[in-house]
Amino acid sequence: MSIFVVKLDLGGSGPTVAIKDTIDVAGVPTRAGSRAFEDAAPAAANAAVVDRLLAAGYHLVGKANMHELAFGTTGLNAWTGTPVNPRHPAYVPGGSSSGSAAAVAAGLAEAALGTDTGGSIRIPAACCGVFGLKPTFGRVSRDGVMPAQTSLDCVGPFAGDMDALIACMRAIDPDFGALPDTAGVTVGLVEVEARPEIRRAVEAAVAAGGFAAGRVVLDAFVRAYDAGLVVINAETWAACGELVATGRVGEDVAKRLLAASRTTAADVQAAEAVRAAFTAQVDEALRTFPILALPTMADAPPLLESGADTSKLVGMTSLVRPFNLSGHPAIAIPLQGAGDFPMSLQLVAAKGRDELLCAVARQIAGRLDQH
Repeated sequence: MSIFVVKLDLGGSGPTVAIKDTIDVAGVPTRAGSRAFEDAAPAAANAAVVDRLLAAGYHLVGKANMHELAFGTTGLNAWTGTPVNPRHPAYVPGGSSSGSAAAVAAGLAEAALGTDTGGSIRIPAACCGVFGLKPTFGRVSRDGVMPAQTSLDCVGPFAGDMDALIACMRAIDPDFGALPDTAGVTVGLVEVEARPEIRRAVEAAVAAGGFAAGRVVLDAFVRAYDAGLVVINAETWAACGELVATGRVGEDVAKRLLAASRTTAADVQAAEAVRAAFTAQVDEALRTFPILALPTMADAPPLLESGADTSKLVGMTSLVRPFNLSGHPAIAIPLQGAGDFPMSLQLVAAKGRDELLCAVARQIAGRLDQH
């Protein structure tokens, strides 16, 4: 199934957990799904989040497969193989944290860690029908995680239910506190382009959770999506560009890296202006509605047979990447049985309000289970 690139048997007798292969585990090479790192030396030390999981008694069962260099949204990988999407095998598993989401969906791990630069936790969570959290930017340590420098990337947990996700978050973030009361919390439904049945499922889930809702317009949303890619391109080229010359980077990722190399300082400066404007806009909306809701994906995931054609993948991250640019915490909640393809609800909270985000997500998920 290509879910694990390395199987592990480390740690305590607590919940099982898989670790994305951009996160260091001592004694195991960190290859980021790329043949460019085929000869990488074993990591000298654990990433901070791995040490925290071990200290909390978690049992590490494997390094999880991924889209090469975390630079893609489908999870397809010609070198390591593509993980099967366990619950929706006709569809791509989503990337870049494909193996982490698939491990949870397949029951091979009770939790998993991924990373999210432009949707790389929330997209595979949506494709595979599991929960996935991108915490507030900077909240969870990235010590021992590739790439070393980023203004977007976050380490976060996957799980099959909210209790397991909250427990994993509490393990990797020692400052994660008790969940607050959700009484009186209102939800802003963000106006976005998405399939009508997905929008209906999102609104129904919020209503099922018992939350009063209103409408929110973020007019910088599309510009934030575009600006996010500019920053991703600049930072990924800086981190990985030199690998193209090895000839060991897969053709699809090498093409994207070469295109990214053309990003200029002026492009980045313009993107940073959009970042500031969009962040302010989201902050303002969250002063009226403590939680924002929208789909995680605007359409069905690509079918496996079309996943290699990037021209058919436009919009896969259209609703998630803006919140990497702004740094707000965001969570993907599976909407099981809502349609003929996997659908997912995305919730967003103010920076540092990850506990409130999880409390609202837990309430909605619980009510959906009752239904």
